[in-house]
Amino acid sequence: VFTMTRTARSCGALQNTDQFRFAVERIDPVAYLTHSYYGRWLGAVENLLVEARVVSSEELAERVVASGGDADALIAARPDPALGPIAAETASGARRPVSAPPLHELGQRVQTAAAPSSGHTRLPAYARSRCGVIRALHEVWVLPDSNAHGAGEQPEHLYTVEFSGEELWGAGAESGTRVCLDLFESYLSAADLKKGNN
Repeated sequence: VFTMTRTARSCGALQNTDQFRFAVERIDPVAYLTHSYYGRWLGAVENLLVEARVVSSEELAERVVASGGDADALIAARPDPALGPIAAETASGARRPVSAPPLHELGQRVQTAAAPSSGHTRLPAYARSRCGVIRALHEVWVLPDSNAHGAGEQPEHLYTVEFSGEELWGAGAESGTRVCLDLFESYLSAADLKKGNN
């Protein structure tokens, strides 16, 4: 499966890590929880090959059956026919030079977005619409939300934001719990100082 993933890159079906993560996220939820690590990779490769129009879902099923397998084995993949090939990465790595200064600073209270994008995002659901404090700045990086969908790199400043357990999970959270997440600038806005308990 590792070799198949590399081949997906060489035939243009796989262009970047964010696109691959998004393909993994879209396999059948039951398969995601029951398949092995590389089983999830296989589902992602199936999605990418169909979306890049390298093969069709029907061709994949025919090839599995022809090799003695069960066509139902492909049920993990859930390709989106509206998605197509995306442009290749323009640079190695994900850090990018940008001259714009960061919008937020160390120690500042921020609030996360309710829903930063409709597809792939690096903002976990449990941390949406929550208040935290900026603990570190990490320069500028490719925004996974746009890169996964072929909408360009759209580099942004990246911050480490600290949240209290109570802010994330309510009064039932273990006392003293702190969680730090690396979050992109578009996920954050200045927090109302009257809200939250960090």
